[in-house]
This record gives sequence, C-alpha cells and structure tokens, in this order.
Amino acid sequence: MPIYEYVCGACGHAFEHLARTLSDGAEQCPKCGAAKPAKQFSSFSTSDSSTALPCGDGACPAAGCGTGGSPCAGGACPL
Repeated sequence: MPIYEYVCGACGHAFEHLARTLSDGAEQCPKCGAAKPAKQFSSFSTSDSSTALPCGDGACPAAGCGTGGSPCAGGACPL
C-alpha cells in the first residue's frame, strides 16, 4: 500500500496518507478539516544489497570489520 504526502492549502499542514486502494486519497486535512489537500510529489527509496560499503571505524556492521580480517579484508564491506 502506497503512502502519499499531502499539504493543506488552508493551514499549510503537511501530512501522509496510507492509500488502501488506488482511489483512496486524502479528502480532508486532519488538522483543520479543509477539503481537497494537494498531493505532493515525493521521492522513494530502494535498497541494493549488491553495492559494497566502505569499511572503516564503525562504518561496517559486519563482525571483524576494520581489523583487516574477514569479512572486510578487501576494504569493502560485503553487506
């Protein structure tokens, strides 16, 4: 289920709305009750586990990181 971001034109309140169906939009502002808040364009995030993270002091969550041993001996974290 997508989460949409809205801003109320009457009071300026920004809020999120969880859409249970494709036609389920926010019909009013939860703060002031004004009708038809404006849907905002928002970004989304993804996760790519194939990208290596640099190892360093506390930068890698893997055990043994930063010690020159496994699993980050090559300078990049496999996580």
